[in-house]
Amino acid sequence: MKIFGKALCLAFVIAVLLNFTGFTAGCEQIPSQVLRLHVLANSDTQEDQSLKLKVRDRILQESSGMLDDVHNRNEAEKAVRQRLPLLKEAAQNEIEKQGYDYPVQAKLAKTYFTTRTYGDVTLPAGEYDALEITIGSGKGHNWWCVIFPQLCLPAAQDKKQLEDVLNPTELKIVRDGGGYQIKFKTVEYYEQLKQWLEQR
Repeated sequence: MKIFGKALCLAFVIAVLLNFTGFTAGCEQIPSQVLRLHVLANSDTQEDQSLKLKVRDRILQESSGMLDDVHNRNEAEKAVRQRLPLLKEAAQNEIEKQGYDYPVQAKLAKTYFTTRTYGDVTLPAGEYDALEITIGSGKGHNWWCVIFPQLCLPAAQDKKQLEDVLNPTELKIVRDGGGYQIKFKTVEYYEQLKQWLEQR
């Protein structure tokens, strides 16, 4: 019965995706070219959410110039990996400065994100690599942005733009997010179903 259920789900997904083949293919390539920053609060209390934003600001400040000479996602990941101990130390320092004793983790992680909008950019659901800063238990609402290409980091004039790392189809997808809401939702269901099937 379990195999039949999986087969039925897969058949449904394939049928739906056939209608959105080009769009889905474009969405699936975007996560491999983007590196995100993900800051997770200890909890949803007002104090912990406020602390999250202080830590976010400190991380952005400490990351200034970190990716100025980076040309692709792999180079960005390498630069972040080398800076991890300093970023963790900066986050811990900010937490203590604000009067808290939460532990902090800083790591590169593959994380599932639902469809999210940042400014005028909409990123489709999927698994993205992210610089993940976890404060305490990390159970609170999170904050995220894109650090490669550098949409939220202070950087030199020659920083990489979305136009430099995404092809025209992918660029149209992220720039015209509002016009693709139903398609984005379909991709999100597809990604969630993929995750569910992988866990069975």
